[in-house]
Amino acid sequence: MDETQLIKEAKSGDVDAFNSLVLAYQVRVYNLAYRILSDEDSAEDTTQTVFLTAYQKLSGFRGGSFLAWILRITTNQCYDRLRYAKRHPTASLEPLNDDDESMESPAWMKDSSSGPEVLLDQAELERAIQQCINALPADYRMVAVLVDVQGMDYQSVAEIIKTPMGTVKSRLARARLKLRDCLSGIRELMPSSIRLNMEGNK
Repeated sequence: MDETQLIKEAKSGDVDAFNSLVLAYQVRVYNLAYRILSDEDSAEDTTQTVFLTAYQKLSGFRGGSFLAWILRITTNQCYDRLRYAKRHPTASLEPLNDDDESMESPAWMKDSSSGPEVLLDQAELERAIQQCINALPADYRMVAVLVDVQGMDYQSVAEIIKTPMGTVKSRLARARLKLRDCLSGIRELMPSSIRLNMEGNK
């Protein structure tokens, strides 16, 4: 994919070129939104809004990392949704099934290659981790997901959230500490096999 050429063509009004960019980055955008919001519908809505916004603002893209630009729009949209959820506490960020009941764990956490017992333990562990992520302040959650889940470097994250690198590192350190404390607090409530996994993930 010649990203530079596609961006140039998209800026000239070539919808097919922009659609190629959407296809290239929609999974990254959706995954980021889903990890932060923990809700499929919200992540899908956010993904659509991100690319609509990107199309409308494409003329303002001045070069650099297109991925970072797209993920910056994504984090802004997620911030908006988190702020809305905070103002409207009845809006749940927990994944729900067709009966509007909380699911054991999001689909992305499941490993189909594992047996039923392993899946159950893993689901409980991952659910606990996700609950602890959800409990983080929005600023900490963004940094933790971008670095520890998306695997991005500090400089890229700093560009995405428009924050000095030192602040990114500080927020990440505090986020990891809060996650460790949160997981430690619920560890004793879980079966021994899960506690061992949690200890191994510290």
